[in-house]
Amino acid sequence: MIKSNNVYLTRNFQLLFGIVCMVMIANMQYGWTLFVEPMNAKFGWDKSAIQVAFTIFILTETWLVPVEGYLVDKFGPKLIMFVGGILCGLGWFINSISESLMMLYLGAAIGGAGAGAVYGTSVGNALKWFPDRRGLAAGLTAAGFGIGSALTIIPISNMIKASGYQDTFLYFGIFQGVVIMAVALLIRSPSKEVLPPTEEVVVQIKRDFHPKEMLRTPVFWLMYVMFVMVAAGGLMATAQLAIIAKDFLVADVPVTLLGLTLPALTFALSLDRLLNGFCRPFFGWVSDKIGRENTMFIAFALEGLGILVLYNYGTNPVLFVILSGLVFFAWGEIYSLFPAINADTFGRKFSTANFGFIYTAKGTASLLIPLGSLLAAAGGWKYVFLIAAVLNITAAILALFVLKPMRKKFIDKINSDVELADKEYPK
Repeated sequence: MIKSNNVYLTRNFQLLFGIVCMVMIANMQYGWTLFVEPMNAKFGWDKSAIQVAFTIFILTETWLVPVEGYLVDKFGPKLIMFVGGILCGLGWFINSISESLMMLYLGAAIGGAGAGAVYGTSVGNALKWFPDRRGLAAGLTAAGFGIGSALTIIPISNMIKASGYQDTFLYFGIFQGVVIMAVALLIRSPSKEVLPPTEEVVVQIKRDFHPKEMLRTPVFWLMYVMFVMVAAGGLMATAQLAIIAKDFLVADVPVTLLGLTLPALTFALSLDRLLNGFCRPFFGWVSDKIGRENTMFIAFALEGLGILVLYNYGTNPVLFVILSGLVFFAWGEIYSLFPAINADTFGRKFSTANFGFIYTAKGTASLLIPLGSLLAAAGGWKYVFLIAAVLNITAAILALFVLKPMRKKFIDKINSDVELADKEYPK
């Protein structure tokens, strides 16, 4: 009993360490918008050119995770997390001294590589420590990234106004990097014998798939396409929320909800960030109880319907706030459901590297965001919302009627004859 209690205490601390590190990198994505105007004012750089740095950050933060995940599975999480902390601090240090766009892009690339190492290590370690609660563990970890910037967004904004954006990059970069490096010293992977049994409702494989094996399976590519569909659909509708609010003529209209009065856009952005973080552990927990695909169907369908309703009724300021919150609530769960179902399907041993490959779908989806702007310019927001809704509803149908039976058949086949699987998927 003492040993069992120690295991549960240890894994809860390991989960907490990962969440703390995720909070430290949240500003690198969600706080970026605060630095754009000051950089434009100081150097006169075009805002679109400045935003190229953000695109570079997203791409290196996502597309390098498979490599970083492979290194975690090979050398353990401690070293990779520590190096990730160094790169995160270095990235913002370079931003603080950049006097050219190329220097800024370099800082974005280095910072993105560091953030990806921290993100992949944190989620991958949670998946390994919690095979019985993968949805909840991945959701709580991802929530640290989703709402972590809420803790420091006001101090960063105040420091930019008081000391300038360069000092803010420097001091927050050092602080975030040092915290990650310190916590990295406490991170470790579990030994297989201490792990608790999984619940029967969650179907899991008994064999560990190497990334090279995983990439040869149709079930992985179906999950990847679904991730891209939901991420792109949500991003096209949510990444341009400020522009949508202005076009709907509700951005500056005061809205009163729960005794709080704010302009509709400000209210929506605050509520959206909160719900986007909360939904990750919530839907992860639900998926642990009713199954991954069933939860995907509910969440993706809710997202698709929410987007349609937002388009039709978003010109009402109160409904704009409420419905945009619903859209964000149903969208952020992809960052808990897909890591969990990927580990369920392809095993624990290489789960960090395998998660890295599924996570690149975020980067792929980000490349489709400009499509939303082109569609809006060509035919208004109608087509943007319609395509986003169709993508989500299609993904919901695929989850329940294609992925669920395909994944069950795949896992049943492997679990029934592991030796045959070794021949079919040689390492």
